[in-house]
Amino acid sequence: MKQSRMYIPTLKQTPSDAEAISHQLMLRAGYIRQVAAGAYTFLPLAWSVIRKIEAKMRKEMENVDAVEMRMPAILPADLWKESGRYETYGDNLFKFKDRHDREFILGPTHEETFTSVVKENLNSYKKLPIVLYQMQAKYRDEDRPRNGLLRGREFYMKDAYSFTANKEQLDVIFNKMEVAYRNIFDAFGLNYRVIIGDAGAMGGTDSKEFSAIAGIGEDTIAYSDASDYSANLEMAASKIEKLPAEEHKQIEEVDTPNVHTIDALSQLLDVNSSRIMKAVAYMADEKPVLVMIRGDYQVNDIKLKNILGADFLNEATAEEVTDVFHSVPGFISPKGMDTTDITVIYDSSLEGLDNFVLGTNKADSHFINANFEDLGDEKPEFKDVRTVKEGEQSPDGKGTIKFTRGIEIGHIFKLGTKFSNALGANFLDENGKSQPIIMGSYGIGISRLLSAIIEQHNDENGIVWPVNLAPYQVHVVPIKYKDDVQKKLSDEIVDLLKNEGYDVLLDDRNERAGVKFADSDLIGMPIRITVGKKAADSIVELKLRKTGETIEVNKDELINSVKILLKNQE
Repeated sequence: MKQSRMYIPTLKQTPSDAEAISHQLMLRAGYIRQVAAGAYTFLPLAWSVIRKIEAKMRKEMENVDAVEMRMPAILPADLWKESGRYETYGDNLFKFKDRHDREFILGPTHEETFTSVVKENLNSYKKLPIVLYQMQAKYRDEDRPRNGLLRGREFYMKDAYSFTANKEQLDVIFNKMEVAYRNIFDAFGLNYRVIIGDAGAMGGTDSKEFSAIAGIGEDTIAYSDASDYSANLEMAASKIEKLPAEEHKQIEEVDTPNVHTIDALSQLLDVNSSRIMKAVAYMADEKPVLVMIRGDYQVNDIKLKNILGADFLNEATAEEVTDVFHSVPGFISPKGMDTTDITVIYDSSLEGLDNFVLGTNKADSHFINANFEDLGDEKPEFKDVRTVKEGEQSPDGKGTIKFTRGIEIGHIFKLGTKFSNALGANFLDENGKSQPIIMGSYGIGISRLLSAIIEQHNDENGIVWPVNLAPYQVHVVPIKYKDDVQKKLSDEIVDLLKNEGYDVLLDDRNERAGVKFADSDLIGMPIRITVGKKAADSIVELKLRKTGETIEVNKDELINSVKILLKNQE
């Protein structure tokens, strides 16, 4: 392909509103252009990379017997109302009505649609299991789209769905999908972690996230420095050092005027914050929940939401603390509170805690030397609802917890019967009994993957593509294409390479050599072949984009040299 016929609108300057390296480089190198906030055009170079990503995905999906199809992006709102997600997705849904006043959404994901389409035909255990997938644009009305393709309103995705008759079939497919996803990400040279993830609005039980390590990543990954343990911070666990046991003292009420923070309370009473039992009030699906946690920890809302099985969770307002919990903001406590209609949860950080500080449900006072028997429950059930801290012991007992940032590039879920129950997708089992289909969901963000790869494969001069993803493996750059000798040799080299099956870009533009070289480094092809002063002797320069190494070769040695050099970069 001649570069003069390609559309590669490179930029010399970095756009001021682009923060992520991948966003900056894709704009500068002419891979994408923004059409609206959170909506981007994939220009020819980007689309070439995406097609190669798709090819690898199709191969891996075929290996797990997944079948490709295509769903519409315009979905009836009634389907999402049946599943309950029309409300839980909230403002993230693009909602509209047609001319007949019927409600629709633009699909952010397709669990409901796939379930609805297959439920009439997958009516017997003999037809299960089956896995279907598609590659398609998705839509979410993000409040603040940012970082280019990493957080957009329209994004490109591969989503697959499994339909099985039992848990064993689901487990087999789930495990095969994990292997397939590892193969995909390994092939693209990504540094990533497979972590315990939160299913969120997807529902279900088990989920695993695939997170590419990157400083711009929105997710915090907690991992062990001595084992394979990794989890999204929202789901991470750890072992904490228990405080030394103390002989129980007599509970006592003390004045704590104008104290509204844990730090202020700790300072006033001269007690470590780890000896304070903090209360945090929530409303979960409009029902009151009181969470008790050590003063030196924070409640993890995602863990709490999952434990409660709640669709909506919000910290209680001051008015709700007064009117629903019948307490005082900042001094709330389960002691003396009528908890008949209130769910009280004790975090595991409190286990074994003695002589702690506790609110009194009265303004400007706290209890000191409180113990669980003072609460009427010497052995409460403890649950993990806290956010882990860096430096704590890994939950598997191996190493300590470290934090890093990551970009979620894939997610696999065991959905169970959430959607089949909601939409009436049943089958007859071996005994002729009607059972709900058991489902799984498996997604890869293709457009986000493009960004993640560039975040990890770049240098100060531009993008450095892995060989199997580069839009072109070889970039032929004649210094002066108008020179007959250079033009002839350049054209011969292009033909030789194309005959060997390589994708080749020929820079036939009438530009200065410095401009051509800068653009070549920016767009990031693995090998650049410079045709210059030695063209009359059929000698050219090969430069490896990844290392900057250069060698001179004769045209007769070119193909073997390219093969070896590309092979060494795989």
